Amino acid sequence: MKNYSQVSYFNLTAYFDTGTLKYMYFILVLSLYLSVIAANVLLIVLICVNRSLHEPMYLFLCSLFVNELYGSTGLFPLLLFQILKDIHTISASFCFLQIYNIHTYACVEFIILAVMSYDRYLAICYPLQYNQRMTSHKVFLLIVLSWLCSFILVVILILLSAPLQRCGNIIHKVYCDNYSIVKLACSDTTVNNIYGLIITVIAIFGPFIFILYTYMRILKVCFSGSKQTRHKAVSTCTPHLASVINYCFGAFFEVIQSRFNMNNVHNTLKIFLSIYWLTCQPLFNPLMYGLNMSKIRIICKNLLR
Repeated sequence: MKNYSQVSYFNLTAYFDTGTLKYMYFILVLSLYLSVIAANVLLIVLICVNRSLHEPMYLFLCSLFVNELYGSTGLFPLLLFQILKDIHTISASFCFLQIYNIHTYACVEFIILAVMSYDRYLAICYPLQYNQRMTSHKVFLLIVLSWLCSFILVVILILLSAPLQRCGNIIHKVYCDNYSIVKLACSDTTVNNIYGLIITVIAIFGPFIFILYTYMRILKVCFSGSKQTRHKAVSTCTPHLASVINYCFGAFFEVIQSRFNMNNVHNTLKIFLSIYWLTCQPLFNPLMYGLNMSKIRIICKNLLR
């Protein structure tokens, strides 16, 4: 039986021999990463330097874009490095660092999306009281709590997983995640499983149910309101709803691959589905909001001119 002190590294076995094509894959992944950085940094700078965008909705968006940069940085540099290597290993300390990064990204993403749905709910259902209900202090508090809550939840997760006795060091993915580490354990993982369920309820099911509730209320107001109200709801909620669906789509495939046997699925497709939520979401959000939010669109056009 091996313990944690004996397992100094993990093997990431989801990679496959690409031969001379590895340079093509490297260029494609690098291009995607640079696109993610450029798109998110551009919108963060636009929101920060333009006082007309210092509104709750755009400040929440800025926090979302920062999280996209944070999450993609936890995956892309290692992915690029591993593509060029023949032996796909990662040290135990760096593995847990990546777990912390990816899991906090996932928690912050869903909580911020829930906060944004609350903001849209107030703006559409209580337009006259919006400024009184969504103050600058409340915006700051919601953003800080979103990040702080996620960091604390994942710190506890790591503290429970790191001391586990492990019988192997094989991870069937291209990156480290907590569930893969727990599956390697020889010791009792009851506490880990219970806490994993608690995090799932707090950071996934809770925000998801809240998002459904706010959209039910928004739809109710739209059906009973004027044409102008419906137009406002569609223009402001469409990018947010698309972001939620895209993120849930990627997270769903990640859960399926982690929990079920995917041996019949082609390796390339498995890799794509497992990293979809970490690669496509960070690029999808800035493009979706940048193209659909009229204020951002106008500022971008003025810059281009």
